[in-house]
Amino acid sequence: MSKINKSEIPQNHCHTELVYQRINKKLGVNFLNGEIEALIKKVVLETTLDCFKKKEKNYYISSKETNSRITINSTTFRVITVDKIIK
Repeated sequence: MSKINKSEIPQNHCHTELVYQRINKKLGVNFLNGEIEALIKKVVLETTLDCFKKKEKNYYISSKETNSRITINSTTFRVITVDKIIK
């Protein structure tokens, strides 16, 4: 298994307009683009590495604090989606 360098993610992550819309819909919120970017950066930086999983071409970052899971492409660092974690 390859080592995850979580500091690379917030430095290089990117989004598309569709992803902003998808995140708002899945989380049931109406965040501005900057708020979504700040949330993702905060989760990535504050989540411990044991909550990071790399499966095939994606990183999955699970945050108990925000009750969410972020999916990011491990090659392009493009944010794919953010899902609520069902307890």
